Amino acid sequence: MPLSQTDLIRFLTSVHPYDTFEGDRLTSLAPKFRLIELAAGDPVYTIGDRLEGLYLLHHGEVEVRDDNAIPLSLLGPRNSFGERGLIRDGLAATSAHATAPTLLLLLPRAEFDRLMQAEPRFARFFDRRRPATRAGTDLSSARIDSFMAPSPRTCRPDDSAAEAARRMGEAHISCLCVTDETGRLTGILTLRDLARLLAEGRAPTTPVAEIMTTDPQSLPPTAIGADVLHLMMEHRIGHVPVIEAGQLLGIVTQTDLTRVQALSSSELVATLARATSGEEMARTTARIPRLLVQLIAGGTRHEVTTRLITDLADTATRRLLALAEAKFGPPPVPYLWLACGSQGRQEQTGVSDQDNCLILSDDVTETQRTGYFADLARYVSDGLDACGYFYCPGDMMATNPRWRQPLSVWRQYFAGWIARPDPEAQMLASVMFDLRPIGGDPALFDGLQAETLRAASGNSIFVAHMIANSLKHTPPLGLLRGLATIRSGEHRNTIDMKHAGVVPVVDLGRIYALQGQLPPVGTRARLEAATAAGLLSGSGGRDLLDAYDLIAETRLAHQAAQVRAGGRPDNYLSPADLSDFERSHLRDAFVVVKTLQSALGQGKGMLG
Repeated sequence: MPLSQTDLIRFLTSVHPYDTFEGDRLTSLAPKFRLIELAAGDPVYTIGDRLEGLYLLHHGEVEVRDDNAIPLSLLGPRNSFGERGLIRDGLAATSAHATAPTLLLLLPRAEFDRLMQAEPRFARFFDRRRPATRAGTDLSSARIDSFMAPSPRTCRPDDSAAEAARRMGEAHISCLCVTDETGRLTGILTLRDLARLLAEGRAPTTPVAEIMTTDPQSLPPTAIGADVLHLMMEHRIGHVPVIEAGQLLGIVTQTDLTRVQALSSSELVATLARATSGEEMARTTARIPRLLVQLIAGGTRHEVTTRLITDLADTATRRLLALAEAKFGPPPVPYLWLACGSQGRQEQTGVSDQDNCLILSDDVTETQRTGYFADLARYVSDGLDACGYFYCPGDMMATNPRWRQPLSVWRQYFAGWIARPDPEAQMLASVMFDLRPIGGDPALFDGLQAETLRAASGNSIFVAHMIANSLKHTPPLGLLRGLATIRSGEHRNTIDMKHAGVVPVVDLGRIYALQGQLPPVGTRARLEAATAAGLLSGSGGRDLLDAYDLIAETRLAHQAAQVRAGGRPDNYLSPADLSDFERSHLRDAFVVVKTLQSALGQGKGMLG
């Protein structure tokens, strides 16, 4: 039966965010709602329909399905729906129909748009999109191409030291980039190099090539300011060239960094890079949870926070490798230490295990592999465990002889997994597609990733198995407009924000990288690359990025809250600790992930 205005206002006062409106605002808003009565089975809208407005369920039930007719939600009284399509492009992103006699309240599109502009709390509740990036010059989020010195002064390798010194003096600069005739960087010459020339009594006519630093440390323009500072602290350098596709774009010096804010993570990097023992390093990494709290409290974006935290694990790993070489002697053949898992993706949080492996030169002997490199692997893994990066439960570490092999064996591994994608191969390939070099000879990884991606993407059976494997991790959605929690055990009534939260998105990103032969390893970078490559539509990419951001940031906020309370961070979040607003947004994020998983499982790609 029709609602009186009094009954309608009383109902709205029990529904968020209308319960935040003052009485007179509700009195003027109530007449704007249109009442829609539906019988069981009646449609509300179908995918692609232009939405008339925002729907609010007064009584009855409405089932929401994705474009594969898979149920996403069974909505009851006081639930709103349709906002995602209204905000995105005005078209329905799902289908909805009544499953029982139902009364809907429809807030017309024009009124919805007006409230989104006029009522901040209304807009905050219904707009699931990520807020704009914070303004400012915070080093944690500033790309280095925004503060580097472009078109740096250069010289040639055969120029004399005297000529180089004259150019530096005239320009009042402390270094010159040394480039060949094609513009590729071959070295860097600093005032320190010139001072050493004088101290050694060498002639001013000495060629630059004899005194420059060859193959200097460099970064791409997409790196952030913290990457520069960490590189300078670890390697004790004051100049970092900026390189893209082999070409010199700019340079960042310590003077440039005075214009941006330094993060405390740089202090931890410097301390780790100079540590003389694992115990000293462990005292430093014990400060990481407080760094997490600081970064979250400062509003640092999740992908920057996890990147800064991963930088510390990378630095600790490289320092342990150096200490191992000092203990056991120089490596008998070239090697490369790589990280996989969250460290490989630069997505470590306040709680992380270690996943790593060693690629050895094909010149290695079995005695060296089971002797020197086994000792090195044990030393580094033990040191990482002491620093809080606990041993991998699945023994996916360089201490396992299986993951400490010559390059030719690694090529055989990948070829075998692709050719015979049994369950173990799917699991291993999923982990190993996230490999990232950490320390050693990077030449051992050159070409391996690209050739593996080519072979994997060209094998439709392997891709199908990888897709099926990726869909085993599902978002924690309860059908009755709730969140499905763990039912028993130590973590009963919580959500695993790792395996049920971020991992489903991580898996999707990995599949896109496989399908498109995309080189990025980080999840957010993979999603952005997939959108740019057309594997994801613009709207689908934005939805998934926004969903991932919310899930990842909720996970980090949970960990930071645990540290502030004096506890240890974990991944198990109780929905009871969230407000209605937070639960609603988190569930909607999981719905986006589930929808895109469904599309992938149906073989429709991610073009929704």
